[in-house]
Amino acid sequence: MKEIEKLNPQILILPKISMTRMSRIKIAVMLALAKKIIAMGDIIVFISGLTELATLDTILLIDTGKESEILTSREMTNFSDTVNPEVFQQVLNIAIEFASSGREGKPIGTIFVLGDEDHVMQFSRQMVINPFKGYESEECNIMNPALRETIREFSAIDGAFVISHDGYILAAGRYLGAASEEDSIPRGLGSRHIASAGITSLTGAVAITISESTGDVRIFKNGKIFVEIEKASPSPKAIPVHH
Repeated sequence: MKEIEKLNPQILILPKISMTRMSRIKIAVMLALAKKIIAMGDIIVFISGLTELATLDTILLIDTGKESEILTSREMTNFSDTVNPEVFQQVLNIAIEFASSGREGKPIGTIFVLGDEDHVMQFSRQMVINPFKGYESEECNIMNPALRETIREFSAIDGAFVISHDGYILAAGRYLGAASEEDSIPRGLGSRHIASAGITSLTGAVAITISESTGDVRIFKNGKIFVEIEKASPSPKAIPVHH
């Protein structure tokens, strides 16, 4: 799949995970913005359908310049100046996978903070010994697929992952001291979301947050939620019929 993207950067490969149709559209918009395939203000036409039926049954017209169900905020200007688009795509894919599959049968809740790493480190501190300290940069590159299960294990640690703009994991278990006002985010969201809003309001970073309670993934920029990606509900199991 990566080879296809390299041959044609206009093609976006979405995670192979069960998602709602709207979540797929949101992810496509995010990746297209990150890679500058589209820009805020563009009007996009989405055509989708059910793979099982091999039919197209939905057409959706979206104006990316307006706040909507797709983009809850317009705070994503200069997005690709903050984070390498490939790094953003990799972290988003990891977050969606972790939200879907969890860890050892239990849900995962964590924060990935990307970009503007100097300021992020300035406004945060270690809650535990940093498990990534002392390793060569290449060994801590988020693009390395061998790291995925290591990241999954360390997601059990309280605190956030801090990732540089070019994809190196600088720390895990990081306490984000730049808390946002609780009334700046929707009611019902917890401390991870408040911390994500806070750190992105004081820095140029992007935060991707997994809700442990719901499995939803939220992306923060400039102290606001930019996109919410809902976890797909499990498909109902067939009820056996006895004759």
